[in-house]
Amino acid sequence: MPVFVALLRAVNVGGTGKLPMSDLVAMATAAGFKRVRTYIASGNLVLESQHAEQQVKATLEKALARYAGKPVGVMVRNAEEMAAVLDANPFPDKAPNRTVVVFLDTPPPAGWRDGVLAPDGEEVRAGTRELYIHYGESMARSKLKLPAAAKGTARNINTVSRLAAMARD
Repeated sequence: MPVFVALLRAVNVGGTGKLPMSDLVAMATAAGFKRVRTYIASGNLVLESQHAEQQVKATLEKALARYAGKPVGVMVRNAEEMAAVLDANPFPDKAPNRTVVVFLDTPPPAGWRDGVLAPDGEEVRAGTRELYIHYGESMARSKLKLPAAAKGTARNINTVSRLAAMARD
């Protein structure tokens, strides 16, 4: 059965967007997904489904909207796509905890560089349906402006690597 990685947008351990991972697993299981598991408490879900990516996304978003009382965006990649995202990292020699992937629903728009402001030397590259960012030493205080990333969700390369491994296993 195909394996998918679902990345929830604006979900964290505390504050707004709080969602216990045990609730997320129960919700996904009740929606019919198999071998549902999470990785760290920031909205990372690995699951199996006989449905196509768009159906997985729609089913999760519907269940999450019922739970949260508002829309919760979900970016979905199959196991092969997740491995490809990791392999395509344009910053392989940079610190993985300072390099992030912003997952998008669609390819970055043609003008994705429009409005980019990288005052601390942040580097940004486009991928298939992703934007890669290397922050360097400035990550905690970065003033990076990247309008094309506004509707995406970001994970650092360490997390992407772990999710790709979970999806492969």
